[in-house]
Amino acid sequence: MKTQPPARAAEFADFVAARGTSLLRLAHLACGSRDDAEDVLQTALERAYRHWPRLRPDTDPEPYVRRIVVNTAISRARRRAILRITPYGTLPEPAAPSETRGVELRQVLTAGLRALPPRQRAVLVLRFWEDLTEAQTAETLGCSIGTVKSQAFKGLARLRALIGAGLVEEVASDA
Repeated sequence: MKTQPPARAAEFADFVAARGTSLLRLAHLACGSRDDAEDVLQTALERAYRHWPRLRPDTDPEPYVRRIVVNTAISRARRRAILRITPYGTLPEPAAPSETRGVELRQVLTAGLRALPPRQRAVLVLRFWEDLTEAQTAETLGCSIGTVKSQAFKGLARLRALIGAGLVEEVASDA
């Protein structure tokens, strides 16, 4: 690489000092991450430095360098898409649930059911643990289907409040 005349090199250094933060912001917006933005900006400034003597001293170099930054970001994104580079900091796969997790969830759910009024508890057990229909549950309890629906609604709401909505959904998905 050719060395710049001292005046042009100083001019480039002044430009980078004055506009470097703005160019980094542009690169960050174009890339999406600060690490990639720093790499893109470094590459873009290297290219701009090599071509700096070709720029006319009376023109503003910022549009030229901005274009280099954007083109470098686009090229980098294309290369990544082609190469399918996986970032180093990816998260590992979630751990498999423990073998005792189902038992623990059942204990929590059973404790929550015990805290419910008897009618709500009966409806929830028949509907969701015994997997009966609303009509079958109504027939078993000797009440109307509307009563089964309202007791199930109230029971589930109270159970969610007692043991947490996330736990109820997790137990339902495990069953």
